[in-house]
Amino acid sequence: MSAVATSSVKRDLGLVAWQVRYEQRAYWRNRGRGIFTFVFPLMFLVIFASLNKGAHISSRGGIAYDAFFVPGILAYGVIATTFVNMAISTAILRDQGVLKRMQGTPLPRWAYVAARIGSTVIIVLSMTAVTVALGVVAYGVHLRASTLPGLIATLVLGTAAFTALGIGITRFIPNAEAAPVVVNLVILPLTFISSIWFPPTGMPKALIEIAKIFPIRALADGLEYAFDPRTLGSGLNGQDLRTLAIWTAVGVFLMIRFLRQPQGEVR
Repeated sequence: MSAVATSSVKRDLGLVAWQVRYEQRAYWRNRGRGIFTFVFPLMFLVIFASLNKGAHISSRGGIAYDAFFVPGILAYGVIATTFVNMAISTAILRDQGVLKRMQGTPLPRWAYVAARIGSTVIIVLSMTAVTVALGVVAYGVHLRASTLPGLIATLVLGTAAFTALGIGITRFIPNAEAAPVVVNLVILPLTFISSIWFPPTGMPKALIEIAKIFPIRALADGLEYAFDPRTLGSGLNGQDLRTLAIWTAVGVFLMIRFLRQPQGEVR
């Protein structure tokens, strides 16, 4: 690699690092965004886990309720931090003309996307650490070292899938005001049929099968598998990881289409 190319790479990486710091400051200074994507999942965990402390779920083989709900809340937190946060904030930046003006700056488009993803990963890691710590300390959830590979792989693919989908779906959002409505219309029904909030006891079989197509169910089941004390081996669930990988590819495709279209257009 030539000296010029090396210098260019170092410059771009420096821009990525600077943009990551900016994204972090913007996220934590926006109290509404932080409360919705970071505090709400923890609040739901405290409420539901406290109400069902000591309960077991017969339809899941007698698994403790906490072992079911902690990974479910973790899945919701990942989705809120990635998909919800990305879709709404990107729609706002597009409508404000920030994305269009950024094309005239030294920051390459790939570097901007990398910085936003990097910032999201930091938030997901923070939220995961707090959620797992709360589950272990307050509700007796056990996370074994042997299933950490499954937990990490599921979190990585889940973060990648929902981050890309969050940016990609922006091309279908007409304006920033409509972003929360569109996002919630997509997310809320799927979270309910994906058994994040409660076991699928009594749910129509058709809805259970539909939920298996989408990444929310795959993320929740993959995390639950890693937390389940009966799981043997590394905690890797091949079916859930394949589903997340497919949706990651779909998200990347939509994200590229969004980034290539003239900013300000909606399709």
